[in-house]
Amino acid sequence: MVEAAAHAAAIADAIKASGVLVRVAPEEFLKILHRQEEPLVVVAPAGFLQRGWRYLSSYKGLAFFTKSPEALLLSGRALVVTAKSLHIPG
Repeated sequence: MVEAAAHAAAIADAIKASGVLVRVAPEEFLKILHRQEEPLVVVAPAGFLQRGWRYLSSYKGLAFFTKSPEALLLSGRALVVTAKSLHIPG
């Protein structure tokens, strides 16, 4: 019982540390980017066994994440950071 409570507390702490992460469809992600003047976007390949791309950006205090099988066409105003990998909890 004590171990289960400690495990639940550890999960809650991890969620608090990572903040709010909103998973959206690629189309919704692009809509969010178009609302910003100079959005900062982190882009990374999906992973070793998966093909595609992962994207992360923030807007009004929330972090938005999407996966896409093909590269998204980002606005020329976007500040793009290319990462080796992007790990999203959960």
